[in-house]
Amino acid sequence: MTDKVTAMTGNTATDPHRLLRLALRLDSVVTTVNGLAYLALAGPINDLLGLPVTLQYGIGVFLTVYGVAIWLAARPAAINRTAALAAVVLNTLWTVVSVGELAIGGLEVTALGTVWVLLQAVTVGGFAALQYLGLRASR
Repeated sequence: MTDKVTAMTGNTATDPHRLLRLALRLDSVVTTVNGLAYLALAGPINDLLGLPVTLQYGIGVFLTVYGVAIWLAARPAAINRTAALAAVVLNTLWTVVSVGELAIGGLEVTALGTVWVLLQAVTVGGFAALQYLGLRASR
């Protein structure tokens, strides 16, 4: 009975979804906090990074909802592979679009804004890579 309970909670080293669950939870926390920061601090962020306030509100809402959805996807004992793959795809897309926008000049941001967008792209790309590895390990 104990083995079934611990396997269902995902709290043991034998959990086949351990890496995937960790990657999804990290993504969720960082993404949700980032989304809430965009919503709560839009004015100061605009001053520092040059991101338009209206863009920040849209990104903030998206990131907050996405972060909660990712947390919920990480909860079940057996993580839904389609949901996890969607996270990998969306995170990869975010990374590519962020770098692409900077490359073509689509985002008119400050120098610090450029650094911020690149750091976010690297972080989100890292989440995508960890989630992909977690998906492979959980087969």
